Amino acid sequence: MAPIYAFRPMTAVDLPLIRRWLGEVHVRDWWGDPDEQFALVSGDLDEPAMDQFIVLAGDKPFGYLQCYRLTGWNTGFGPQPEGTRGIDQFIGESDMIGRGHGSAFIRQFVDEQFRRGLPRMVTDPAPFNARALRAYEKAGFLRDRIVDTPDAAALLMVREP
Repeated sequence: MAPIYAFRPMTAVDLPLIRRWLGEVHVRDWWGDPDEQFALVSGDLDEPAMDQFIVLAGDKPFGYLQCYRLTGWNTGFGPQPEGTRGIDQFIGESDMIGRGHGSAFIRQFVDEQFRRGLPRMVTDPAPFNARALRAYEKAGFLRDRIVDTPDAAALLMVREP
């Protein structure tokens, strides 16, 4: 079965699209101030620990995904197996929300990482972000524990091959 989604590496050409998506109410609700988040996301284009992608359904870009190596910033996650990576994402196009795309593209992306040898993937949604929690659970993640992050308390969720 062919993959449903494509993950195109993000470039500077994508920044206007990212800026627009960060301004959408449904993204702003969980990602926060659009200007602050845009500065972080655009600043990470050259960050070696961060891989950023535009998520496409067919040829339609509809989401953003970042997959990162655990660094000093993520010490609240506690000890993790060597090679563990973290993941965050959002659906930017409002007409793609509530249709199962989130859990499906997360599962597809993580499955691809496991086929390449990744030992574990973690994520840290807000504990009260019901939509994100459902999507991660449908994508195979398990709830682990509440952790402290530089942003706020978060629910550490874990998926292993």
